[in-house]
Amino acid sequence: MADQFVGYTVSITCRNDLGSYQGQICNVDQKEQTITLKKAFKNGVPQQIPQIVLGGADITNLAIIDTAPDTVTASSSSTVAVTRPVAKRAGRSVSESLVSSKGSQLRDSPRKPTEDSIRIPNVCDVNRTPSKKDRLRQRLSEKDEACFGTPIDNILDQDFDFEKNLALFNKQAVYDEINAQRPDIVRHADASRRSQKYRHDENVIASTPAMYRQVVVPAPGLKEYVTDDGLVIPSIMPDLRHQLLSVAERLGVTEERQAELMGRAATEMALQLLGGGHRLNPHNVHQWPTVVALCGSHRQGAIGVNCARQLASHGVKTVVFLLDPTHMTVQLTHELALFRYTNNKLITTVQELPTVAVDLIVLALADELGSQLHQARYRAAAEWANENRAPVLALDPPAAGTPGVDTKFSLVPVLPLAHSLDNGKLYLCNLAFPQQVFKEVGIKYSSPFGPKFVIPLHPNDT
Repeated sequence: MADQFVGYTVSITCRNDLGSYQGQICNVDQKEQTITLKKAFKNGVPQQIPQIVLGGADITNLAIIDTAPDTVTASSSSTVAVTRPVAKRAGRSVSESLVSSKGSQLRDSPRKPTEDSIRIPNVCDVNRTPSKKDRLRQRLSEKDEACFGTPIDNILDQDFDFEKNLALFNKQAVYDEINAQRPDIVRHADASRRSQKYRHDENVIASTPAMYRQVVVPAPGLKEYVTDDGLVIPSIMPDLRHQLLSVAERLGVTEERQAELMGRAATEMALQLLGGGHRLNPHNVHQWPTVVALCGSHRQGAIGVNCARQLASHGVKTVVFLLDPTHMTVQLTHELALFRYTNNKLITTVQELPTVAVDLIVLALADELGSQLHQARYRAAAEWANENRAPVLALDPPAAGTPGVDTKFSLVPVLPLAHSLDNGKLYLCNLAFPQQVFKEVGIKYSSPFGPKFVIPLHPNDT
């Protein structure tokens, strides 16, 4: 009785430490209670040994996947369906291949053979001319056989030799053939370019930015600057700058409007220096930043107070230090009145400045005239700023720099002066002056800002 199962394809599950096996039964020993499998797979991996013997005591489950491969089914029309083994494809386990083969046999009816079956014609069909459908089926069958009929056991054991196959490709001959089809002038240009060798940090194509002059001033300063887009921005003299601001005020761009625009630009820069959305986040309250604004009693000081008020509207903790509370301009008085409504701290002595490190210092202590620099309070405030070691953002500082304070960034309006390196990295702010303002002072002006409100300036060393 046991010999009738010889040739069956089965799946056997053994104890946990032995795993599962699939293969074809080649012997069943009833006396020894053993089953011998050939073409065996263990846990989906083909085994190198020709046969595996499993004891009945180790088997926990046995399932028949397929009957013997030599089983044939005859029909009344002399058509015999001979089952062809399904080849194992890449990425597909042996058990999946065997189950799919069995499933396809169960789904197909005897009257409709599958595509993998071979139709043996009877005597009446010998002299019949194959139809177009038969020829198409034959071609598809041949393609499937060529693609999936090759065993992959030997292929998996062989390593692909990349160097050997690469040596078969003569790249130079292909390049010569391509070059022979191109015009002589193009071929000579490529040859001359290949003859020149470049370092790892050099570009093949020249990367010198184009220089454009959209701003021309009647009396340029000692320096020139260039934007990221290659636009040349000349520096202007202090007298021409004073005329420019005066004409703007006369035409309606008042000092209050200028302070609001400068304060807005300084606020945007400060928010980015503080960390932007990563730091100013409602879920990050325990690391909320602190900004100190050091302000003098002049136009720059009013801009500093304005910036502190706008930072407070973003939830930033701000402290305003007023250098000289006894002498204040009208604009500074208005800005301080608005700042008091923010409920942030306003101090007038150096001793009240924070003793711990702050996140940013907005510097507006000195104006272009250098007033109030002789005061001892100024020297104490400058010393505190240097000891705090926080980044310093100066608002419209003097061209020579703010005395006694190491500045990292400086924001200047409209057109820059010939600033020294003590002012750090320069940024230019757009105050939205009408074209008539520049025309009245003799400046040929075309806006260099493009889509931005603040642009960086670089020294023009060319």
